[in-house]
Amino acid sequence: MGEFSGRVALVTGAARGIGRALAVEFAAAGADVVATDIVAQVDSVPIGLAEPSDLDHTRKLVEQKGSRCLTATVDVRDADQVRAAFDEAVEEFGRVDVVCANAGIWSTAPLLGMPDATWRDMIDTDLTGVFHTLREAARVMVPRESGRIVVTGSVAARMGTANMAHYTAAKWGVIGLVKSAALELAPHGITVNVVAPSFTNTAMINNSLNYHQFSPDDPTPDAAARVWAQLMPMRVPYVEPEEVARTALFLASDAARHISASTVDIAAGWNANYTA
Repeated sequence: MGEFSGRVALVTGAARGIGRALAVEFAAAGADVVATDIVAQVDSVPIGLAEPSDLDHTRKLVEQKGSRCLTATVDVRDADQVRAAFDEAVEEFGRVDVVCANAGIWSTAPLLGMPDATWRDMIDTDLTGVFHTLREAARVMVPRESGRIVVTGSVAARMGTANMAHYTAAKWGVIGLVKSAALELAPHGITVNVVAPSFTNTAMINNSLNYHQFSPDDPTPDAAARVWAQLMPMRVPYVEPEEVARTALFLASDAARHISASTVDIAAGWNANYTA
C-alpha cells in the first residue's frame, strides 16, 4: 500500500518526459492515473512532439506498477477538451485528488523576428493551458474540500532569456497564476505549487536544434552536455525527469499539506543566480 493508494492523479503532457515520470511515480506510490497528452505536432514547435504510441507506453508503465490508467488525447489549449478529460476521470474513478499541470511546448525565436503564431502557440499552451487545467481541477476539488495541484514551471520563470521571450513570459505568468489560485483555493484545503526545473533530460533539451545552438562546432549530445555542465553550478548537464516528479510527489503528499503558493527549484544550483 503506497502513500497515494486510493487516490487519483491526473497528469497533462504525460506521453513522455517529465509527464511520463510524474505518471509513473504517482503510480509507484499507489495512485491510479489519468494520463493526457496532445500526441500531435504543433506547427510552431521545431522538435517532434509525442505520438499516440508514447502515451500508450506511459499507460503500460503505470499498469506495471499495479495501478489503473485512463488515457485521453487532450489539447490543453482547448477548454472543452480539458473539461471532458476531468469529467471522464470523475466518471471512471469517482474523484481527482492530484492534478499535475505539466503540458508544455518549447521553441526559440528572436523577439524582432518572432511570428505571431509562435507567440500564440506558446502562450496558449504553456500559460492558458495551465489556466484551463487549474480551473477544472478547482471545479472537481472544491466540493470535496481537498486537493493538490502541482504545475511544471521552469527556471526561465525567474530571469530573462534571450530568444525565448514567449517561453519566459508564459512561465513567469504561471507563477503569478499559481500564487493567485493558491489564495483562492486555500480555504478549501487545496494547495497549488510550482516545480521549476533547469535543463532536464528530455526531448525538449536533447535535440539537434539545441546541440547546434549550444555546441555549433560539435553538435553532438556529448559535446552539448559538456557545455550545459559548465552552465550548471553542480556541473551536471541536466536534472532527470524523475527528480522533478519526486519533488511533485512530495508537494502532493500529506507531509506538504501546508505548503502552497511556492515555487521549488530543481536546478542543480542554477537558482543561486537569481533573487529569492
